[in-house]
Amino acid sequence: MIKNSISKERKQYLKNIKKKKYLILLTQISILILFLGIWEFLANKEIIDSFITSQPSRVFNTLINLGSNDLLKHIGVTVYETIVGFLFGAIMGIIIAIILWWSDFLSKVSEPYLVVLNSLPKVALRTYYYYMGWSRDTSYYSYGNFNITNCYHIRKLKWIFKNR
Repeated sequence: MIKNSISKERKQYLKNIKKKKYLILLTQISILILFLGIWEFLANKEIIDSFITSQPSRVFNTLINLGSNDLLKHIGVTVYETIVGFLFGAIMGIIIAIILWWSDFLSKVSEPYLVVLNSLPKVALRTYYYYMGWSRDTSYYSYGNFNITNCYHIRKLKWIFKNR
């Protein structure tokens, strides 16, 4: 019968590793507490401007007050929308990848367009910018954003052909 015994040296080695991990964690927590304590002290003695840098106690009180104003509900909605958006994007990406893998013709046709789309910044691929501060009625500039569903820019170019 083989016994799973560990030598004394191995036990001591594992004990030292565990002790080192606890020491590192304790040091990290101590540095954080020291930093917050110095920050609070300097703000209370008005050595630093608490209007600009605030204070840990003010930050903590603000977080407590935010919890009473449906903060958890809003965090839940944000997390839900993030998860649903990620899952939708991942599922659509998998479906498109399978279609492109399956059809050599579609793969060859869409390759240059996919290369161009991949080189664009992902923020530039949002579909419309109405909720970003500019509406279609106030400005026709997209400020560097590629708007897939917006054809307002094309209609604005009609003056080129009218005056010829």
